[in-house]
Amino acid sequence: MPQVENLLIVVNSGSDKAYNQYAAYVVAFMAKQIAKIKNVTIYYGPQGIGITKKGTLAGFPIQDSVKKLIADQIEALSPSDLPDNLERLARYEKDQLGVSIVSCATFNVIDGLATTVDDVSNIEDFIAPVKLPQAAEAILGADKILYF
Repeated sequence: MPQVENLLIVVNSGSDKAYNQYAAYVVAFMAKQIAKIKNVTIYYGPQGIGITKKGTLAGFPIQDSVKKLIADQIEALSPSDLPDNLERLARYEKDQLGVSIVSCATFNVIDGLATTVDDVSNIEDFIAPVKLPQAAEAILGADKILYF
């Protein structure tokens, strides 16, 4: 199997597909912690833009039973190591593991979350809007792309 250095995780679903949201962050965590992939990016595409709105990821709880289920499968991880919701997990992954979390700035505008491609007033502060050339660079430069 070829070595993956640049993993792109495209989240192109909204709140109605909650498991996709959880899966994207679990895969990003495992990619950095277990597979030691150098560059991991979570990219919110056109259908996933609504998730980037401030407070939305906090509405995805991680129940204690799920924390235990996950921790029991990963060596040296305990349920208390895991955060209470996806916003906290996203912040941890970005700040501690170096996962890039981005959204399509064009669709931020089209969907009404932003007035310009540079407007971040309604978007989580840990999610960076990217313009079309940067989005294309991420897509074309990825060794592997996963879709959720």
